[in-house]
Amino acid sequence: MATDIEGRLARELPAYARRVVDALEAAGYEAWVVGGWVRDALLGAPGHDVDVTTSAPWQKAAAVLRAAGVAVHETGTAHGTVTAVVDGRPVETTTYRVEGAYSDRRHPDEVRFVTDVREDLARRDFTVNAMAFHPERGLLDPFGGERDLAARVIRAVGEPRRRFEEDALRVLRAVRFACRLSAAIEPATQAALEACAPELDQIASERVGQELDGILATGRAAWALRHEFAVLAAAVPELAPMEGFDQRSPYHAHDVLEHTARVCAGVEEFAGGRPLPALRWAALLHDVAKPACWSEDVSGRGHFFGHPEEGARVARRVMGRLAIPGEVTRAAAALVLLHDFEIRATAPSMRRMLSELEAAAPGQARPLSFALLDLKRADAVAKAPKCMGYAVELDAMTAVLRAELSAGAVWRVRDLAVGGADVIRERGVEPGPGVGMVLAQLLEAVKADEVPNRRDDLLAWLRW
Repeated sequence: MATDIEGRLARELPAYARRVVDALEAAGYEAWVVGGWVRDALLGAPGHDVDVTTSAPWQKAAAVLRAAGVAVHETGTAHGTVTAVVDGRPVETTTYRVEGAYSDRRHPDEVRFVTDVREDLARRDFTVNAMAFHPERGLLDPFGGERDLAARVIRAVGEPRRRFEEDALRVLRAVRFACRLSAAIEPATQAALEACAPELDQIASERVGQELDGILATGRAAWALRHEFAVLAAAVPELAPMEGFDQRSPYHAHDVLEHTARVCAGVEEFAGGRPLPALRWAALLHDVAKPACWSEDVSGRGHFFGHPEEGARVARRVMGRLAIPGEVTRAAAALVLLHDFEIRATAPSMRRMLSELEAAAPGQARPLSFALLDLKRADAVAKAPKCMGYAVELDAMTAVLRAELSAGAVWRVRDLAVGGADVIRERGVEPGPGVGMVLAQLLEAVKADEVPNRRDDLLAWLRW
């Protein structure tokens, strides 16, 4: 007899996925919905990506589905996977399988197809991902995934060390799921992932980058830094020196790691839980270069001269290695570079900030200007108590920035109401680098409020 939850899941299962299951079972095979859709549906948030596992060999599955009028693409037949497309929706359909040893810590040395779905579920990483659902047979949960999901616990299926040794990337996946589900990691699983974290250096950097990006996207990077720092530092060794690094500064009440965790939490608050991806990366990396740039004066006070510039270089190196998209990398590096940039609640100061952002991340200055103010707010509230008032001052700066942008702020040469032809005509100079130099000087005059950005005024400046 189906439970209320199973009845709800049956109603919520998308019709296009039900069509795949029904077609396979009508041909005499067994089929179940597995993976993320089951997990998320139990949480009340069913997704649209649905995976199916079946007793049918992939060749038979493909033939059955095509006979039922379903388009099929042979996307991963070495692992028993075909992709059915129903009403434009892909449904990955995979034969029940078990896997051999993972010599390269990524791919199984062999895949063996089986006839029992329970064997297939036993090879999966965590109990919350090792459940299967059928709209008539209900929920199949041999490892207690529903219980762990309700208790918000991430637990490896079977022997934890074996799961992580099969694929070290599961170390980061455990942290990502813990962040996403606001879950704790079960002690034996935690011990195994810490033991296996060093094996992340054998994983392709782009796969590590995808998982780290996923962790940041949950908005719970602060939790990960505080509770799973050994894992994050194994993934990004440049983070390791932050732990326990005493800043010896009257402006800081925390070591670099705790300060960074507070900044990561702060950007989530100040950006309403939806910061730009670049802002999340910048929060993580804004002080990454502090340990390398540290110096101590005769009074014993610590200084970090040049850490924004060095931090921007480190951010570009780390994010490049992790194959984070170039636009996000440039934006994050720009925010790291300018997180200590001095600004005031004046229009000229806002124009200078926009101009600096434009130089560091061309074409992104406008959205990054607000992100930079949020980073500065988060940085302020993560320092010593006497520094927190700066966050209020930033509110006034935000108001000036909004007003300036609404009024048509000028921070690029192309924003000027005159162009190169005007310089040539009014100054009598030849086309060439000299024209750009004059326009750059004119831009500086406009940014400083020495001349308004009106054509007549700018032409008069050129004639002067």
